[in-house]
Amino acid sequence: MAEAALTSKPFPPLPDPLPPTRFNAAADLGAAIGLWTAWLVGERRASPHTVAAYGRDLSGFLDFLAGHCGEQPDLAMLGGLAAADFRAYLAARAATGIERTSLARGLSVVRGFLRFLDRRGLAGNAALAALRAPKLPRSVPKPLTVADAIEAVDAAAELTASAWQGKRDTAVLALLYGCGLRLSEALGLTRAAAPLGETLAITGKGRKQRLVPVLPAVRSAIDDYLAACPHRPAPDGPLFVGARGGPLHPRLVQRQMATLRTYLGLPETATPHALRHSFATHLLGGGGDLRAIQELLGHASLSTTQRYTGVDTERLLAVYDAAHPRARAAGRDGDTGS
Repeated sequence: MAEAALTSKPFPPLPDPLPPTRFNAAADLGAAIGLWTAWLVGERRASPHTVAAYGRDLSGFLDFLAGHCGEQPDLAMLGGLAAADFRAYLAARAATGIERTSLARGLSVVRGFLRFLDRRGLAGNAALAALRAPKLPRSVPKPLTVADAIEAVDAAAELTASAWQGKRDTAVLALLYGCGLRLSEALGLTRAAAPLGETLAITGKGRKQRLVPVLPAVRSAIDDYLAACPHRPAPDGPLFVGARGGPLHPRLVQRQMATLRTYLGLPETATPHALRHSFATHLLGGGGDLRAIQELLGHASLSTTQRYTGVDTERLLAVYDAAHPRARAAGRDGDTGS
């Protein structure tokens, strides 16, 4: 019943990414924001969600400037800001209790916008270069163990209302763990793009395209689901559907993982995205090349993929102990290094 209730409702339309009325800006600055928005969508290929988030951060900065400087911000004001003005903005945001990650993201948006203005000769400001971003805690992905990841995929079918829905949930989780897909990427697949071949073309964040191999176990899970599914959407319809044949809502997958956490005794970090983390970490642990894993995940920067090396510290230490001459000598001589 809960699944039917969710899937019977149409997905709400996305809001206008950057409503002009939200920006406290003079005409020249408003026009520049329009150019920046078009650049984000057209050249950076940012998603509507990303553009909307950037717009909120920039709008908050302009609202602060209006109060801080006593007048509506324009291009000349942005070009004349001093480092102290940017520090005052950070202090005002920090005083609201905002998390450091959000504070750093907001400053990054402001930097990016001013860089855009400078490159187009609209406004220049060197003061921001002297400002350091808030120091963030090191974030390390939290994957499942190999046994837990496999058990989560295999047990998904045991917790559903019908056999075909169980096969569907197994297929979704198999894609996340077996191909390293994001949940949105898996649920965005069409029936015509069902991964029944050896490779799957995925368009991920920033419309970045990548090719991922599809394991036989994943192909088998998809095939089982398609054979059992009572709904037959058009080729351009969703591959994964809910109880009434509409697009499968991500909340249902997230809820399924929450149920699996209780059922299997998994940690709270066992989310659908943790299966993608597990895909990368287990590949790295098996000797996978970091650059290859970057391509499979669709990361734009290698530094993002390098976070997974922090997860595999124990394996690296074991390799060191087995391979380094001094480590082997210490073992032979009984030297503990104390």
